[in-house]
Amino acid sequence: MTPDTTATAPTRETLHGLLDDDAGSWLDAALAEAHAHASPHTPDGQDAGPGAVPPWELRFAAAGRHCGPDHADAARTLLLRAAAADTGTLTRLYHQGTGAERRAVLLALEHRVAGPDALPLIEDALRTHDSRLIAAAVGPYAATHLGAHAWRHAVLKCLFTGVPLDAVAGLARRARGDGELARMLADFAAERTAAGRPVPADLHHASHLTGEEF
Repeated sequence: MTPDTTATAPTRETLHGLLDDDAGSWLDAALAEAHAHASPHTPDGQDAGPGAVPPWELRFAAAGRHCGPDHADAARTLLLRAAAADTGTLTRLYHQGTGAERRAVLLALEHRVAGPDALPLIEDALRTHDSRLIAAAVGPYAATHLGAHAWRHAVLKCLFTGVPLDAVAGLARRARGDGELARMLADFAAERTAAGRPVPADLHHASHLTGEEF
């Protein structure tokens, strides 16, 4: 399983090394707009009308097209950091965004939100059946802030939707000695067996972590 460590935010230099010249130039311009938006000394967007979308947010939406799907998460994370996006901005981008944009917001939460204020975004993602959103939702932010009951159900949701438990940050730490999680895992395994369906190997690993294998 993946060690219980907090993911490192991508650096501009690292991402630049993976992009071609056109994409790198686009990223530089996008980050400059995001920095301008965050700076109290820069009249960014002062001529825009009420309700106008800041230029960097348009860049956020376009990151996949310009940087490619393999690097869009990193580009969007850098933009959120450069723009000093707060919980309100992250929430708006999440609810207005595509699945890929929502995933990027979820991945950025550990670096952008210090407290539990963004938990509604985690909870929303966990109600979906989008495996990429679920995997992003059970990262370090959830490991730190998600309550025990919701976290246990998140683990079960991963098993139910086929998301590898490697995606669950802090799994070993939070599962240790959790008798209720062990019971839920045993019940899930029994339901699968009764239905003639295989029990995921990850389930046995999680049960072992609780210390109460069945």
